[in-house]
Amino acid sequence: MSLSPKQIESIAHLARLELKAEEIPVYAESLSRIFGLVGELDRAQTAHVEPMAHPLEDQVQRLRADEPTSINQRDLYQRNASQVEDGLYLVPKVIE
Repeated sequence: MSLSPKQIESIAHLARLELKAEEIPVYAESLSRIFGLVGELDRAQTAHVEPMAHPLEDQVQRLRADEPTSINQRDLYQRNASQVEDGLYLVPKVIE
């Protein structure tokens, strides 16, 4: 799959990148190669491959008990905050 310069400019805009005109062909080639690799992976036959829970046979994931390991110190931490209401930190609005 090859990308057009217009598509590269759109991707750069979404990523908030400022590209120079001479950089667009370089990015087009690199992204096209990446998409080509993804296309190759899509063609891999995986219908008969069973999902694995662990890469080594007869191994299981050791899990720890789901228990709290420390006490709740929210009140202590919120004493340093400039504004707190109902246990929540109040911060200035930065997006309109």
